[in-house]
Amino acid sequence: MAALAVQLSVQAAKHHVGAAASVACLHATYSTDVKTIKNPSLSALKRGTGGRTSFNGIVATVFGATGFLGRYVCNRLGKIGTQLILPYRGDHYDALRLKLVGDLGQVLFVPYDLRDEESIRKSIQYSDVVINLVGRDWETRNFSFDDVHVKGAKTLARLAKEAGVEKFIHVSALNATSNPEPLIIKTGSKFLQSKYYGELAVKEEFPEAIVFRPSVIYGQEDRFLRTYTKFWRHQMRAVPLWHKGEKTVKQPVFVSDVAAGIVSAVKDRDAVGKTFQAVGPRRYHLGDLVDWIYAVMRKDRKWGYIRYDMRFDPTFLAKTWFTQNISPGWPVGLLHFEGLELQHTTDVVLPGVPTLLDLGVTLTKMEDQVPWELKPWRAGAYYDEELGEFEKPPPPKEVLV
Repeated sequence: MAALAVQLSVQAAKHHVGAAASVACLHATYSTDVKTIKNPSLSALKRGTGGRTSFNGIVATVFGATGFLGRYVCNRLGKIGTQLILPYRGDHYDALRLKLVGDLGQVLFVPYDLRDEESIRKSIQYSDVVINLVGRDWETRNFSFDDVHVKGAKTLARLAKEAGVEKFIHVSALNATSNPEPLIIKTGSKFLQSKYYGELAVKEEFPEAIVFRPSVIYGQEDRFLRTYTKFWRHQMRAVPLWHKGEKTVKQPVFVSDVAAGIVSAVKDRDAVGKTFQAVGPRRYHLGDLVDWIYAVMRKDRKWGYIRYDMRFDPTFLAKTWFTQNISPGWPVGLLHFEGLELQHTTDVVLPGVPTLLDLGVTLTKMEDQVPWELKPWRAGAYYDEELGEFEKPPPPKEVLV
């Protein structure tokens, strides 16, 4: 009996040690999946079965929500049940249409000014995530590139860190550099230079910030495809491009893909502190791309379309100068030198830097999306065509290097 008792004791001890080892193994396996709730109140917990009528436990403040990219980001965040705080400046009617991206009470609006720190603190005090989409394509009397892209971004990152925000997402630009190569502007692009220093400022204040560097973005109400639909961008029916667009390579990205990447970064804990290049799936010479854009609009050579070298047309450069310096605020036809500089800057994709593919985004090809985007600008847009009456233009030639 004594021997049996000893044997049972040994077996029990082995079982206890084995169970403890199993528990330790499970803890080591799943401890990284445990997320500590910063605000353990009932209002901060998930509710619902998913979708817009639910709350996924994330409160996000989106600066620049009323902009081109911001509307897509807000819609995707609202679609998964995120509570949105949308700061706005100026007239509130521009922001009110975003009320529909979420359920009743899930989309909140607050006035702010980029130079008013107290209004920014009110916007982020309850947020888990802050997304900075604020940017300018041209300078104004009230805001320079440095004011918006550097000082403004630095302020948002600093106040977000002070407020205990878990994630800060900053949108920069693909070709951001401290010394941009000059093309049309002798000093190079001030936009790209300010975006570079803006990244440094954000990382200084919020080292764990997630940075997106998008290429030229196209989609509804963009400033890329729509630029070439403007009569002021033409010379009659001819389109001037720097070196005829033959020395510029672009890798445009669909706006919905960029928004999907940002939302994936909000949910992905491994994205913290990383920089992502938001580029499309294919590269094209700008000249071939513009030829195809006009072919899609049924404005080919028979219509009168040609492209030529901008360098040898002083009247177009004079028109650009006039538009930029005389027209108040919004440039006529989106024509200004900074815009031309960005259009003709080749997209450089750095090897080893993650892209949208690393966030699980399925990229949209231009030939699948652009014809729908340009349909309102087709020649004879109201003509009731027969099925197959017009031949589908071949896509632009892809640049493989």
